[in-house]
Amino acid sequence: MQRLVSEKAKKRIFDIIQIGKKDDFISRAFDIFIVATILVNLTILFMETFEQLNRYTAIFRSIEAVTVVIFCIEYILRIWTAEYLYPDQKGIKAVLRFLLSFDGIVDLCTILPFFFLSGFVVFRMLRVVRIFHLFRINAYYDSFNVITSVLYEKRNQIISSVFIILVLMMASSLCMYSAEHEVQPDVFNNAFSGMWWSISTILTVGYGDIYPVTVLGRIMAIFISFLGVGAVAIPTGIISAGFVEQYTQLQGQNKVNTGFKGTVSITVDNDSPFLNQSVQQIESVFGIDVIAFVRKGAVILPTDYIVIEEDDILLYQTYKRIPTDT
Repeated sequence: MQRLVSEKAKKRIFDIIQIGKKDDFISRAFDIFIVATILVNLTILFMETFEQLNRYTAIFRSIEAVTVVIFCIEYILRIWTAEYLYPDQKGIKAVLRFLLSFDGIVDLCTILPFFFLSGFVVFRMLRVVRIFHLFRINAYYDSFNVITSVLYEKRNQIISSVFIILVLMMASSLCMYSAEHEVQPDVFNNAFSGMWWSISTILTVGYGDIYPVTVLGRIMAIFISFLGVGAVAIPTGIISAGFVEQYTQLQGQNKVNTGFKGTVSITVDNDSPFLNQSVQQIESVFGIDVIAFVRKGAVILPTDYIVIEEDDILLYQTYKRIPTDT
């Protein structure tokens, strides 16, 4: 009996520290508290950079210490409840999976800098990683899911366009070095100087610290500037098109009851094999593609580790036969 109560308490803590549901006041309040703690921590980080506020350093350090203690407690609780986050793994395997996950690494990097502020520069720079802590709060909602879905689905096109930009930068830097080195040996003293010029020209409007003075160099700069505008527009267009596709799909998924051709919609109950399974588990075990699910009236785009709960309305496409009791 005591063990059962302990497990229930552990599960409740997991529900609280996870992204809050609309009907769970305590969990939502915890999310707001964590966001406020992160914002306070980042505000202190900014204020510590002002020399005029050096006399308040002791106060800043005390406030930062309190926020770091909160982060440590949250980190320990997430390790303790890792088996609920990864129900297909138990014990140390679930803990290791959390520690090596994006959230686990960000949580650790949030804590480490406080204890090594006077050490290596890299630990002081890790304080900036705390801002990524906010992404986990927003990961549950459609806005962030749309962004991550677009970047993931268009990853091949984005990588290809970035590769084109890199090739263009290398070619333009070498060309500019060849044209300007003899006239400006101090400015274009190596290929990297040309690389800096090409980056500032292709990705921005140029900083004016390095510029061509020869006729050939200026002619090449004109063509490179035009090519840069087109090259940078490629990934922008890909991402914009991806957003349009995602929002169009999302608007269509809001009409759950009408259904889609080739799409199955079911309500998860106590007898469903999908209950308490993560999206990743459902897709791998049952051979389906989860399109979206509706929870408490909200349409949510799926991510691998979201766990399906009772009364969720699941939309999926079937690739192999599903058990008849669904």
